[in-house]
Amino acid sequence: MEAETLALAQEIDFSMWGLFARATLTVKLVMLALTIASVWSWGIIIDKLIAYRKARREAKIFDQAFWSGEPLDELYEQLGPEPSGRAQRVFAAGMTEWRRSHREDGGLIANAQSRIDRSMDVAIQKEAEELQKGLPVLATVGSTAPFVGLFGTVFGIMHAFIEIASQQNTSLVVVAPGIAEALLATGLGLMAAIPAVIFYNKFNADSDRILGGYEAFADEFATILSRQLDS
Repeated sequence: MEAETLALAQEIDFSMWGLFARATLTVKLVMLALTIASVWSWGIIIDKLIAYRKARREAKIFDQAFWSGEPLDELYEQLGPEPSGRAQRVFAAGMTEWRRSHREDGGLIANAQSRIDRSMDVAIQKEAEELQKGLPVLATVGSTAPFVGLFGTVFGIMHAFIEIASQQNTSLVVVAPGIAEALLATGLGLMAAIPAVIFYNKFNADSDRILGGYEAFADEFATILSRQLDS
């Protein structure tokens, strides 16, 4: 009898597709939701890896150009009022306000320094919003996916026990498929949550460093303009 039971168990398809096909509708919906969340998370992760790498490269190139000794007006003319780089946009915001603060006679309008500082702060805030776009999705997936998977597991195990009771049979052939289907939901939840949490923490740290560089540059640039205002 035991050999027959093992033979029947070996005939059961325990592949992920087989487990999904045998699962109840509720567990299938849970698995689909977790799969979509995982794909969505990886899309954001890949996009942010590219965006952050590009932002660091642009900041390095612009920093070299800014401190090369080239006159700031000439650098601004080369970049224009709406450059493509993030660090360049912070610089352009400050220079645009600097030029607007000059009267026709060459004098400066009062409180020019505070307006320049606010312009760069607004530019940095815009870049922060762009850099951190999508991170709340990673945080949500990382915090909720395990519980969603656990819900699928609980529902699947409950269905497995109902199946056992209805057949009045506790053999491996009856128990194993239901338990395996239920545990697959938890596995998918962890597969979605773990990368989301890891990369959420990484991107948070990366964005803080990038934005910290923008803020440091804005302070240095404001100091340079302040010297010209005082002179």
